[in-house]
Amino acid sequence: MMQGVATLQDAAWLCLAADSVEAKLALTRAAAQWAQAHPGRQAAADSVARPLPMPGRPPRPRLVPPRELAQRGLGSVAGRAAFLHAIAHIEFNAIDLAWDAVYRFRGMPDDFYRDWIGVAVDEARHFSLLSARLDDLGHAYGDFDAHNGLWEMAVKTADSCLVRMALVPRVLEARGLDVTPAMIERLRQVGDEAAAAVLEVILREEVAHVAAGTRWFHWCCEREKLDPDHVFRDLLKTQARHVLKGPFNHPARRAAGFSAAELEQLAALAG
Repeated sequence: MMQGVATLQDAAWLCLAADSVEAKLALTRAAAQWAQAHPGRQAAADSVARPLPMPGRPPRPRLVPPRELAQRGLGSVAGRAAFLHAIAHIEFNAIDLAWDAVYRFRGMPDDFYRDWIGVAVDEARHFSLLSARLDDLGHAYGDFDAHNGLWEMAVKTADSCLVRMALVPRVLEARGLDVTPAMIERLRQVGDEAAAAVLEVILREEVAHVAAGTRWFHWCCEREKLDPDHVFRDLLKTQARHVLKGPFNHPARRAAGFSAAELEQLAALAG
């Protein structure tokens, strides 16, 4: 599947362009294996990434504004399926977000690429776990409408690795650290232990993904001689205030590298 691939960025592009679930998952595995067999094979630091307004996607789910998404309770099978479908859609988008970080940001340390390749592999596995549970419930990815908020933020942050690391893993994806414990409890209350177990895996591994965002956000700030607490506060105020909602999962966020000052900023801006 990696014929003609000369650089890691070539492999990442193939993953981004894949327009079916099966192809994206298979190419993610193949690209990770290729990267392991060809360490250090990055594109030139001064090479230019192609613009990518939208990655390859299957024809379904239909993408609609968030306000048009139906609200369903977890008491019915259809409600749980819709709930798990929404999470599966986030994980599917997260595969593309990880590969886009690999593809778009040139001249980064090898560890940066290793981190985001690992995230892509994890997100693909999370998606597969959710897909299997959806199948158990008589549904499949694409059966429900979804929104495009994660990728819209990727487009907005395409010109800056620093801003991408701050706003995608440390804001949008970190939201999962806050809400997933309550999701797990709700699933247990309705007797869906299988889905709860999947979310426990995702929560545990997403802490490491957000931590990767923290690590490289700090690296970018150091490279540009900027104070990370001040930069993060300013980005929250100017570009992310509308998506901040408490309460915040302080233990998980601290494990993911958030400082006490950042947690205070989040609480103040969300309040």
